[in-house]
Amino acid sequence: MVDNETVSGAALQAVELEVGSGSPHLALNKPFDPEEHNLDPSFRLTKLTELKGCGCKVPQETLRKLLEGLVDDQRNSPSSSYYAGQQLGLPRIGIGMDSSVTPIRHGSLLLVQTTDFFYPLVDDPYVMGKIACANVLSDLYAMGVTECDNMLMILGVSQQMNDKERDTVVPIMMKGFRDCAYEAGTNVTGGQTVKNPWLTIGGVATSVCQPNEYLIPDSAVIGDVLVLTKPLGIQVAVNAYQWLDNPDQWNKIKLVVSDEDVRKAYLRAMDSMSRLNRVAARLMHKYNAHGATDVTGFGILGHASNLAKNQKNEVSFVIHNLPVISKMASVDKACGSRFRLMQGYCAETSGGLLICLPREQATAFCKDIEKQEGYQAWIIGIVEKGNRTARIIDKPRVIEVPSKEKDGELW
Repeated sequence: MVDNETVSGAALQAVELEVGSGSPHLALNKPFDPEEHNLDPSFRLTKLTELKGCGCKVPQETLRKLLEGLVDDQRNSPSSSYYAGQQLGLPRIGIGMDSSVTPIRHGSLLLVQTTDFFYPLVDDPYVMGKIACANVLSDLYAMGVTECDNMLMILGVSQQMNDKERDTVVPIMMKGFRDCAYEAGTNVTGGQTVKNPWLTIGGVATSVCQPNEYLIPDSAVIGDVLVLTKPLGIQVAVNAYQWLDNPDQWNKIKLVVSDEDVRKAYLRAMDSMSRLNRVAARLMHKYNAHGATDVTGFGILGHASNLAKNQKNEVSFVIHNLPVISKMASVDKACGSRFRLMQGYCAETSGGLLICLPREQATAFCKDIEKQEGYQAWIIGIVEKGNRTARIIDKPRVIEVPSKEKDGELW
């Protein structure tokens, strides 16, 4: 364990190496076969959109400008719940955070809500439904909320689908969403379904909380470390998989990755995206987390920057390590850093939680989550004195995930 006042880059590596390197033993999944559902062999969910997953997000700086008016309205037009919250000493959190936190008019309870939806980025409808649900719930989990009281589903049915495709695929996707909600201990009780040029799926997650059931993500202190609970490289993996059928794109990367590598990375991406961050959220309370965010469309650095900007103390985040799905860093480099993975701006979908933890508790957190879930978490950076910014060092250490291939096992 590290005893110095702040954690240096060298010490960071020493702390990170204390974490166990065991991995779960998951069998490889069988890919979705359209013909088994009496669909045309060429049917692909990902052909029903030109954008993928959380890669559809408006750029972060553009979004900030667009939201300026809403932020002003929120500050200048307090509701009755705002006054109730003031009297009880409860915070009101809104625009720019992972979830809104609103004191309700009755008692000392708070309403925690989030909404999210995006386009398909995998071709298995059931897995796509699970990913969409897990992605919505991640915003609650990033606030330390582990219990969701209700979910609504948002569904845009693509007009590019014929009746057979619609009636076959949409119910499978909805089942995936519902099953993930059940796994999270909640239900889907409604929503909205519309026709749309592109296929979209997402929803709304709601929780009514006591003040001790959520964590305000603003308390990072100098000496904390940054922990990430899922590997990066999702967008690279799903694009590389589609490039298997695109000779022009495949020729750019085939010297650094094999057909088998890409297929396995795609399965790993699906497994990672459909996994809930609920255990991580629960452990945030146990190990006294000082704040967190989920890593999605703005990339690891974009979300780290947003989290840093909201800290009470004058701190900055420095990222030294980038855990990446095996071979995907090489793929990004081979295609001219198209996804800006090493720069921290590669869009992730239903990514892990980026958590600020006391350095003396971070290793125990990582060991505990691996014990409970069978998946690794990584210490990737440090919290230093600074001006509420985040950066990645010039030559970050890439951690291949998994570090060693095992026949018949996903991780």
